[in-house]
Amino acid sequence: MLPIVSRPRPRVALYSFGRNRKYGASRFLLRFAPSPFVAGKCASLSVPLCEIAGACYSDTNAMLADAGSPSSVESETVMTKTAGADPASVSGRNDDWSVSEAPATVTVEVPGQTSAPAESASPGGNDKAPDSAESRNRTRRRRGYRRRGRNLRSKGPFYAALDLGTNNCRLLVAEPHADSFRVVDSFSRIVRLGEGLTQSGRLSDAAMARALNALRICRNKIGDRNVKAMRLIATEACRQAANGQYFLDRVKREIGLDLEVIDRRTEARLAVAGCHGLLDPQAAGAVLFDIGGGSSEIVWLDRKKNHRRRGLLRAWVSLPVGVVTLSERHGGVEIDEAVFNAMVDDVQEEFHRFKAREALKDALAERYFHFLGTSGTVTTLAGVHLELPRYDRRRVDGLWMEDQDIERMMGRITAMHYDERVANPCIGRERADLVLAGCAIFEAIRREWPCNRLRVADRGLREGILVQLMRSDGHLRSNTGGNSEVGSGGGAP
Repeated sequence: MLPIVSRPRPRVALYSFGRNRKYGASRFLLRFAPSPFVAGKCASLSVPLCEIAGACYSDTNAMLADAGSPSSVESETVMTKTAGADPASVSGRNDDWSVSEAPATVTVEVPGQTSAPAESASPGGNDKAPDSAESRNRTRRRRGYRRRGRNLRSKGPFYAALDLGTNNCRLLVAEPHADSFRVVDSFSRIVRLGEGLTQSGRLSDAAMARALNALRICRNKIGDRNVKAMRLIATEACRQAANGQYFLDRVKREIGLDLEVIDRRTEARLAVAGCHGLLDPQAAGAVLFDIGGGSSEIVWLDRKKNHRRRGLLRAWVSLPVGVVTLSERHGGVEIDEAVFNAMVDDVQEEFHRFKAREALKDALAERYFHFLGTSGTVTTLAGVHLELPRYDRRRVDGLWMEDQDIERMMGRITAMHYDERVANPCIGRERADLVLAGCAIFEAIRREWPCNRLRVADRGLREGILVQLMRSDGHLRSNTGGNSEVGSGGGAP
């Protein structure tokens, strides 16, 4: 429910259930049961602009599902940013998001009624606004009206990519746009599917239930659009669990989604395809790493070609350690320096799996390489480094961090107590017990293969899937790295 309180200077209070989305739009569609204020037949209200200026998608289906709201929605409200608003303020990673005032204004409109002056907007008003279907349609076309998450300006064709990992369930729906793509809908939720997997070897009933709830929302989002092609993948948790196939069968039976369990080689290639565009053109290559919940991938990207390898990807390894497995082994709440170093040592012990370990060290000593990090760990480091009041993908994705910045942020995060990590807007409660495990994995990589710079990528497997799907249909003309082959120097198969 969206309460609106009449005051001399009107304000609007918004309550969001579910996580904010990292992909942005300047309009938000909020569904709610009619408040007494709207029931008073007030058509519009001019209020101070809330700090929600277009950095995240509003996932109304997730809000309703998390809040337990009924499926039948009696009212819809479209909030549109007016000219002159500051687009820098955004919502972030915490479960709930709040709003605060800014100098510009927002117009709240109820479809089916035309705007009335704000001064006449009172709970007891009896004046009816003139109803014109033609004027409503013009307004909807002008503002790109969204209904059930559908942007009427989007033409498609639409492609969908879903990544069900050990910790997260993520979905992107996009359409081709020039030599890239434009995201039209997205979803992300921490489900911790691999919780307890290290000890039991099985997916727990509670973890499967959380994942199923998230997958239902993804199914509805995919069904809202005429998707031409999609790829739905599952990674380490479903690869390792003894009841992984049982869970996949249950997903297909109850939800209707056919998940594909990909191998580690495919996971590395998709990460390259998704992050290829952030490689520094002046660099000889990069050390790409993807810190996941149950596994972590390290990829050696090198522009130097030879007769055996034509693509960028020279070697790779998938380590059987991730933020969930490492935190369950060492704890994630109270971590002192000794425990943190023990986690780093555990990760370094797995580097023997990388066949190109020494060759990569030699290349780093001779030529300019940089880190290319795609994971919640590095985006968290970037958010803390920028001191963001709310996580903002637009400012994080593609950010460069120097070695001294990384060292300072690692020290700052590892020195935080659990409550401080929970309170930090770029970490939040859901990541507070996992972020130090991620920092330990990153620290082990830094000690083994030191680079002076890090480029942060808030992108990964889903973007790689979309690139491959669209390129196979001839929509993307440029080489985005989706066809990079895994070199013979790769690590574990």
